[in-house]
Amino acid sequence: MGELTRAWARVRTNLRLSAGARLFDQWLAPIALADASDGEDVRLTLPSAFMTNWVRSHYADRLVHEFRAQIPGVRTVTIETQRAAPAPEILAIPAAHAVAAAPVAIPATPASAVERPQLDARLTFDRFVADASNMVAVNAARALAAAGPVRFSPLFLHGATGQGKTHLMNAIGHAFLADHPDARVLMMSAERFMYDFVAAMRAKDTHAFKTRLRGCDLLLIDDLQFIAGKDATQEEFFHTVNEIMAAGKRLVIAADRAPQALDGIEPRLLSRLAAGLVADIRPSTLDLRRSVLQRRAAEVEATVPADVIDLLATRITSSIREVEGALNRILAYAQLTATTIDLDFAMQTLVEQLRGGQRRVTIDQIQKAVSDHFELKPLDLVSARRARAVARPRQIAMYLAKRLTTRSLPEIGRKFGGRDHSTVIHAVRRIEALRDSDRDVDGAVRVLLGQLEG
Repeated sequence: MGELTRAWARVRTNLRLSAGARLFDQWLAPIALADASDGEDVRLTLPSAFMTNWVRSHYADRLVHEFRAQIPGVRTVTIETQRAAPAPEILAIPAAHAVAAAPVAIPATPASAVERPQLDARLTFDRFVADASNMVAVNAARALAAAGPVRFSPLFLHGATGQGKTHLMNAIGHAFLADHPDARVLMMSAERFMYDFVAAMRAKDTHAFKTRLRGCDLLLIDDLQFIAGKDATQEEFFHTVNEIMAAGKRLVIAADRAPQALDGIEPRLLSRLAAGLVADIRPSTLDLRRSVLQRRAAEVEATVPADVIDLLATRITSSIREVEGALNRILAYAQLTATTIDLDFAMQTLVEQLRGGQRRVTIDQIQKAVSDHFELKPLDLVSARRARAVARPRQIAMYLAKRLTTRSLPEIGRKFGGRDHSTVIHAVRRIEALRDSDRDVDGAVRVLLGQLEG
């Protein structure tokens, strides 16, 4: 089954990309590869009849197409409900797919191999960029993952979407497995916890569900807010938390708010969660976003100019995930069009995203900020004076107006004493060049960007 196993791994990757992480995790991740007859008839299994019917209805044709793209000789792909007693072939399922077959226990398979596929291989501590906004959460995550006695449990991480909670949870899992290769580690969303619990109740097999979760050495539950108001799910979750804490095992939970701010969650459950360590991840700083972008560019060996890094870091502030996505878009477009990345290319590529996330910065505000910084009068920036002490700040103000507003070049020129658009172009290019060679100019621009965007 070597060729088929490799093909199945590629099929899963393609499905995750096309379906999206949430749909994949909920419906497609539990699919297990059972066997194949001479590489022509593939048999896939799912843990419940309900899931089997859904996948048959929505993804049967797609699965056939994906397998044939990998192995042209495949004739059929059968989707079945997993048997109560696994056939011998299932014991040979590669570790990468065994976890999806739960709740059937396979004692011969090491627990680490069973649970490891739930973690994203890219999300490790080494790739997490830390600063003051997330340092407490990072240090707490490292401490909980470290070998030795459990210092605290649970660890409750909270912060806005896209700030790194899921990254830290994956990193904890990787670090813990590195020190405990045979440990049982499971990561899932609270929504998935709810779905699996309901499916187990319908199948009248809640024992296997409870054994699977409560037998974990490390359990990671993301997006707790999604079970708000789900009384039966919260009841089971409460008992799961109690069992894990009583056994001295590790538990990590993440949500978009602190425990006390979660509506629709039972007080006794919130009390248990707050009994450990609650660590917040605050909104990212400008320096953190800049560091993340620089590291990501270095990882893919891409040349991204400093002014493009600053553009993304200052204009996209909602989340680290979004700013990384913007960089990935620029890199992809540059590669597909064989274009060198510069400020104009970045702004054209991200025009809608930048417009949507832009703060309402006006040229008047820019002129005031620049005149205050350089101890000038606002009228000096729009005057005809050409002295260097005035001309350079005026060029910086024009550069910032081009960067931080949607005004056209002629409009910017008119706001600076009726100057021509070519004067604005010259100013922007001049400051771009000086930022690479003049530390004072670059420092002033950075300070002003932080002030205007902060």
